Amino acid sequence: MTSEIIPAFAAEFARYRSLGERSAAQLTWPQLRTSLDPETNSIAVIMKHIGGNLRSRWTDALTTDGEKPWRNRDSEFIDDFADREALIAHWNTGWDAVESALASFTDADLTKTIYIRGEAHTLALALTRSLSHIAYHVGQIVQQARVHASRADTAWQTLSIPRGGSAAFNTQKGFDPANPGASK
Repeated sequence: MTSEIIPAFAAEFARYRSLGERSAAQLTWPQLRTSLDPETNSIAVIMKHIGGNLRSRWTDALTTDGEKPWRNRDSEFIDDFADREALIAHWNTGWDAVESALASFTDADLTKTIYIRGEAHTLALALTRSLSHIAYHVGQIVQQARVHASRADTAWQTLSIPRGGSAAFNTQKGFDPANPGASK
């Protein structure tokens, strides 16, 4: 079996990590801790939840249940960080866990059974669910960061192709949408 699927998961997890980190880096510590309204989580809380979720799911994933006895999910929704460094350290523990797990997996592992809250999943399904969950929350981070930047009249550094910039991007990449097979 070729090794194409696990590296693809690793690349997508890395892409979402980068989007979250590049968004958070554009904000002040108070902005990271400010909810948009009483019914939304702050970016700091979302980052805490992501860190806790990834650490629990991907620590010893092939041998222990993904919902670890030491995880306190409810506490992930309480902002109790002393400073930005503590938040980033917590965030990194989750990402380190998933990156370490992905580095240990091969495509041959994708059909292995793992458990999350006692429910059997193939590794492929668990990775898909985890990546979808992370993408959902990173999308929240990006959107909230843009709102915070806008409210503070801070220039937002776009994380992808800027509005109105698709043609220039395609030209830069040597891509012609009318003739996609002829791209450089």
